[in-house]
Amino acid sequence: MKKKLTDNLALKIISLVCGILVWLVVANIDNPIIERSFTLQDVDLVNEAYIEDTGMMCVQNVKQTTVRVTLTGERLLLDSLTAEDIRLTADLQQAVSFNTDPVMIPLSASCPGIAAGKIRISPPNYAVSLEAKVTNEYLININNGESKPARGYAVGTQTVSPEKIRITGPQSVMSRIDRVVAAVNLDGASQERSDTVSLQIYDKNGDSLQSVYLSNLRLENDGKATVTTKFWRVRQNVALAADYVGTPAQGYVVNSVTTVPETISVAGTADALESLRKAGNRIYVHDKRVDVTGVSDDLEVRISLASLMPEGTRISESSSDEVLVNVCILPEGGYVFYIPTNEIRVENRSPDMQVTFEFDRIEVRVKKNTAPEEGFDTKEDFDEDAATAAIDLTGIQEGLSTVPVKIALPEGYELVEDVSTEVTARYITVVNATEP
Repeated sequence: MKKKLTDNLALKIISLVCGILVWLVVANIDNPIIERSFTLQDVDLVNEAYIEDTGMMCVQNVKQTTVRVTLTGERLLLDSLTAEDIRLTADLQQAVSFNTDPVMIPLSASCPGIAAGKIRISPPNYAVSLEAKVTNEYLININNGESKPARGYAVGTQTVSPEKIRITGPQSVMSRIDRVVAAVNLDGASQERSDTVSLQIYDKNGDSLQSVYLSNLRLENDGKATVTTKFWRVRQNVALAADYVGTPAQGYVVNSVTTVPETISVAGTADALESLRKAGNRIYVHDKRVDVTGVSDDLEVRISLASLMPEGTRISESSSDEVLVNVCILPEGGYVFYIPTNEIRVENRSPDMQVTFEFDRIEVRVKKNTAPEEGFDTKEDFDEDAATAAIDLTGIQEGLSTVPVKIALPEGYELVEDVSTEVTARYITVVNATEP
């Protein structure tokens, strides 16, 4: 056996060396040593307490936003790596000098499977400035964005815990902060829920604080908050009714009180909506500013509804939060009625012109041309069907025009004020048929 191993020993050694050489050649062809570069933005600052003990903090130089790391190694290994596998650190205790601005801190990098000597960093230093450390408290605002609850529901109440947060950071970065927001998505929701979210920070321009600044901040509670949302049912077509105070000028009376809009949608708790149902699904608008004392013309008052809503309810987002109260004031014996515009007679219209009315009706105010007797009711006496209306288009120009309306009234009545309406005149376009 020993003789077989030693026979042609030199030849066997040469064969072994050749095999190793062939393996090395093949390995270098299939898996050569190469370089690959990665661009990183995140740098871990270590030993920050070394600076903060002096009441200062580091803020990254905004001109140095990226670091280039080049790795040397086998191609198969480098192909499997990403930028997330590389950790960049800057040790504050290794700072070149704290008497310069910016302060230059040597960078080091590590990556699994790559020796430290096979890693190059450019630039080799991390530039930071030293600023006073500042801690401020901020209220946390809830923002639902464009999200909407399920159909027939609205956001009832929302609370956030904690209600405020302490943020610590360099003075220049802290001065940029305007507000802190807990954003939640409520699309399709209808049941009470709690969402724990990461807080968003906005600058004084209303934009999200850039990541280069966020990296310099420390947020209490790991920058998280919990938003609890309760949902209310929505009831549509809740009527508005308004009243007034005072007495109009002598010889005048309040004819009607109307609101714009006439109805709104209301969100509320189950108990509040039941109370609203018992009240006839009607909300009364009481405001001392609707005061007709000594008034002889119509009164119009814009009122906020928020303070007038019953307890446990609020205006749905689909409705206006303001109401316009209109008080119609007429002379004693006065009356208001309406004539549909399709019943208005059009006179002296050119045959090659079309005319359309902008509105579906006109308002006409009338009164007795003699003092009404006591107990007289104009509403019962006045015959609306006996009144007619007409417009004269003599000389009208193409386009939108306001034209007077001639009103013919039953005997014993006269107009309180002149009546006009808006019409649009257009010449008829003749299209000639094309011969085949």
